[in-house]
Amino acid sequence: MGAELTRAEQPNLPVTAREVGADAADCREAGASIYHLHVRDERGEPTMDVRTYAAALEAIKGSSDVIVQFSSGGSVHDVEVDRIAPLELKPEMASLTTGTVNFGDDVFHNPRSLVTRFYLRMRELGVLPEFEIFDSGMLAAADRLYEEHGDGHHLHYDFVLGVPGGMPAWPDAIDFLTGHLPQDATWSATGIGSANLSVTRVAVERGGHVRTGMEDVRWFEKDVPVSSNAQLVKRVADVAREAGRDVATPAQARELLGL
Repeated sequence: MGAELTRAEQPNLPVTAREVGADAADCREAGASIYHLHVRDERGEPTMDVRTYAAALEAIKGSSDVIVQFSSGGSVHDVEVDRIAPLELKPEMASLTTGTVNFGDDVFHNPRSLVTRFYLRMRELGVLPEFEIFDSGMLAAADRLYEEHGDGHHLHYDFVLGVPGGMPAWPDAIDFLTGHLPQDATWSATGIGSANLSVTRVAVERGGHVRTGMEDVRWFEKDVPVSSNAQLVKRVADVAREAGRDVATPAQARELLGL
């Protein structure tokens, strides 16, 4: 549920805490083990308000056992103090983009000093970072961050491919990125827009994991809008099972991630 998406663009977008809780339960039923969370205010506008995050977190915990992963990115217009504030709620995980990247016509600012502050605060609070990799240089930045400040936690990466300004969803992109991961790290991947399904298939075939949802995908197929996040999760689960892989339960994902 990316911070840039609005209900005007996607009428099925869950907005209220109650809707988010129900959406998380539906995604869990479809096969999701992690729920990546952005929230919106009473007008449906993106926000990093701590109380709004708290209400959504409570609703999710009341409806399912998924791992809740907060966004520390927000929208490209959010400032550092707002982006970091929800971490005080101590979610199990939070996303951490490890570099600055062009983001369509905008710029997603993540200078090294900010990334370091976010990382250190996550670890102080016992939050597991998911390193968000929009381009190959961010992989090296994540490695440097862990080498200088890491405390032995499990390393998990998410490759976001196809953002205009970031690494395209090239056929060999996943092979290149995974070839430079630390030993014993885990990873997931997502393709933006029409690249989502092809990236899903490659990730499943390579033994990785998959991120999907309305943040990344607006159309289920040509001229057919996405009806729900759960619809997208079910498609990933179907691709996995067709390839002979079972989907992980939240409990299994927690064990894999060292939570």
